[in-house]
Amino acid sequence: MEGQVSDMIVLRQKEMNKMLTAIAGIVFAAVVMGQITAGWFSGQYTRFIILVLTLLPGITILIIVHVHFRKQLLEVEQSIKTINSFIDGNSEARLEDDSEGSFSKLYHTVNRMATVLEAQAARQKNTKDFLKDTISDISHQLKTPLAALNMYTEIIQDNPEDSSTVKNFMVKTQRELDRMEMLIQNLLKITRLDAGAVIMNKKIENVSELMNEIKQRFETRTIREEKLMTLSGDTSQNLLCDQDWILEAVSNIVKNALDHTKAGDEIHICWKQLPAVKQIIIEDNGSGIHSDDIHHVFKRFYRSRFSKDSQGVGLGLPLAKSIVDAHEGDILVESELGKGCKFTLSFLNLT
Repeated sequence: MEGQVSDMIVLRQKEMNKMLTAIAGIVFAAVVMGQITAGWFSGQYTRFIILVLTLLPGITILIIVHVHFRKQLLEVEQSIKTINSFIDGNSEARLEDDSEGSFSKLYHTVNRMATVLEAQAARQKNTKDFLKDTISDISHQLKTPLAALNMYTEIIQDNPEDSSTVKNFMVKTQRELDRMEMLIQNLLKITRLDAGAVIMNKKIENVSELMNEIKQRFETRTIREEKLMTLSGDTSQNLLCDQDWILEAVSNIVKNALDHTKAGDEIHICWKQLPAVKQIIIEDNGSGIHSDDIHHVFKRFYRSRFSKDSQGVGLGLPLAKSIVDAHEGDILVESELGKGCKFTLSFLNLT
């Protein structure tokens, strides 16, 4: 780009030299004609006046043309400095594009190109940062279960004849393997969703039927933990969605609610239709979220220092958000410590 602009400067300089030569020729011809004309008149003063009047227009044109070309050359030189600044890393550098004409079109095109390059660089940086953070998070998350598996294996090897010990640590080993499998599967799901690699098989689904299926999924656990799960909403309300993914999103939020409630607490799921959106609301009266954590609940692997959950890996809520985003929806969390949480999933009213 710099070479192209430099070539333009050389071209403009040649054009300017040609123009000045032509104007000088015109002025010279005017002087000759003035001298000839002045010869027709008598008197030195009269001849001087005629000569001045002959030279003045040519000199004026010469000055105007010189100023015009000089201004253009300075403008192009400034443009080269701006382009060099962009090349050197100043991504905010842009050419001034306040005038009209060929230069304006060139500057507008260069500015557009700079904006595109800046956007591409930002995307590449985000991708690189994402991969770096993901690899770091995976390494950190797998470190603990792998260390536990190694320890369990050593204990089993040291006590091969003790069936009780072997059985106990085989159960723990399976639990860690299940935890690792869930971690990897959820991370792959989030990555595919965020990359736009998942095609949503959207159909019109009955919300009441979907939420009843959620309730049935957790029925055994809610009974075992002596908790209550209730549903409310219009049984005829429909939602355009991918059934499997929506069930997973809501299930992750319900599981999070069960993880942070105690015996006797309630998880309530309701759904309603507003003029512009349809909403699914999951609310509980559990421990709630600390104000320091409310803005981080959808970050991958985020673990609050106030959380008592030692088993979770911090991917359930981020996965729920990625699923809602893939449905062009929105998810909002409201909470007060000690008074529970409220998750609101909103989807455009397309049906």
